[in-house]
Amino acid sequence: MKNNCVSINLKKDEIVIKLSETSSQKEIVAILNKKIPELKKLYKEEKTPIRVAGKVLKNKEIDEIKDIIKNNIDVEVNFDTPKTLGLHSIKKTFVKETSVSETKFHSGSLRSGQKIETEGSLVILGDVNSGAEVIASDNIVVLGTLRGLAHAGAKGNKQAIIAAGVFDAVQIRIANVIKKIDRDEEPLHKQAYITIVDDKIVIE
Repeated sequence: MKNNCVSINLKKDEIVIKLSETSSQKEIVAILNKKIPELKKLYKEEKTPIRVAGKVLKNKEIDEIKDIIKNNIDVEVNFDTPKTLGLHSIKKTFVKETSVSETKFHSGSLRSGQKIETEGSLVILGDVNSGAEVIASDNIVVLGTLRGLAHAGAKGNKQAIIAAGVFDAVQIRIANVIKKIDRDEEPLHKQAYITIVDDKIVIE
């Protein structure tokens, strides 16, 4: 077993646990079960947050790692996803030719139960949380995390795209094409760019 599949770095305001991209979840879990109890000895009154980085993880892998940490140390655990997103995060959206349309901007995140529907394109300056819904007749761009339902090209525009800073939804739609996501098997996509290719939804 490779001990170097997990490295722990103590920084001034956080502890970074870096996972090797080539290591299996089984190897990572075995090492964490040894190292996290040792790490606990460093904690006294201070509640330094832990950030996990280095490997794209599936949702069930994230949950498993978070449980190991939380069962030993009661601190905030973050996984390395973009936290500040600018236009560079979605530059592919503007590089690729998309139909010109009116664009509506919504400032702030959408909570469960909220819904925005618009003609043209829609840009969300925040997150779309689970249970929220965004619908546009053209393109949809989410600068934060997309967990809710996004339906681009709602009036049949198959050239429409969906772009997200972090993509973690269970279903997406472009025109009349629907793709369901197995959140246990599908990796957490950073800065996803979603289009229709040969009548199938493709996530890049």
